[in-house]
Amino acid sequence: MQKGRLTEAEARFYAAEVVDAVEYIHHLGLIHRDIKPENLLLTMEGHIKVADFGSVKPMQDSQITVLPNAASDDKACTFVGTAAYVPPEVLNSSPATFGNDLWALGCTLYQMLSGTSPFKDASEWLIFQRIIARDIRFPDYFSDEARDLIDRLLDPDPSRRLGAGAGGYDALKRHPYFKGVDWNNLRAQTPPKLALEPGTPSPERDDAHESSWNPSHIGESSEETGHISRLASIDSFDSKWQQFLDPGESILMISTMKKLRKLTSKKVQLILTNKPKLIYVDPSKLTGKGDIIWSDNPNDLNIQVTSPSHFKISTHDLGAKVVKLLSYFLNSCEFMVPGYKNE
Repeated sequence: MQKGRLTEAEARFYAAEVVDAVEYIHHLGLIHRDIKPENLLLTMEGHIKVADFGSVKPMQDSQITVLPNAASDDKACTFVGTAAYVPPEVLNSSPATFGNDLWALGCTLYQMLSGTSPFKDASEWLIFQRIIARDIRFPDYFSDEARDLIDRLLDPDPSRRLGAGAGGYDALKRHPYFKGVDWNNLRAQTPPKLALEPGTPSPERDDAHESSWNPSHIGESSEETGHISRLASIDSFDSKWQQFLDPGESILMISTMKKLRKLTSKKVQLILTNKPKLIYVDPSKLTGKGDIIWSDNPNDLNIQVTSPSHFKISTHDLGAKVVKLLSYFLNSCEFMVPGYKNE
């Protein structure tokens, strides 16, 4: 927060200490499953300690067999961790592996060097879409060695990630990015000085490269067919909403809104599907409160998601369909706008 981002030398030292710690965790037969900057603590001397083992998963040959909050086998494929650091295989409900932590390590190194996470976007849904699509952009100031290391840690195949594939952690430590690191004496070395000198103004955050990350490619439509082009289905990683879908129906967009009352407000979940249909859900009780079906025939109307907060509904017939569509919108106002009644 003070520096904006770390220098390559600073990031190299701290990434090396994280590698050293994660290697030890994996040696014990444990998968951390929530490696991220917030879980990397600094000692008074400035060395890294990995914290928060609330999501840890012991493997079958783990040297530690009793963990108070360890994930059970029936939850081994469920989504845990933090959205921006979750690997694609977890979003597809694949079993946890050591490669999960190596993906998160790549995301963490990217954030050390840039000041922001590699898949940052306007919502968790869009973050997940970028992760599945492996939509990653490297700032110009990244060195070739840093790009290559992050690229290999963010391999879509967890078994090929550097550290999990051939050569294991020895291959990871030999990567050119870590040239000059004394792996045997890391904890004895003097850490970089991260704190700014007193009175030094905090630098401006260099987020210029983020400004071009407009997720407009999510949900682009084809003029020939009019159908939405989606990168991935939300159903694969957010199964709690599947109960509200019909067979073959999929989610295009999801958003939390506030339902205003006289003195209070209540959160509601709105789910836009490809029917097209808008589903209204009480997220606290996970109960459906109603839905708006805009057309009985999916070919009549097409959805185009234009941004994290906007979508368009298009039709080729400007007659009765538009009247029907407007009617549905007016009816939807009854729960969107307090006190509204469609006369």
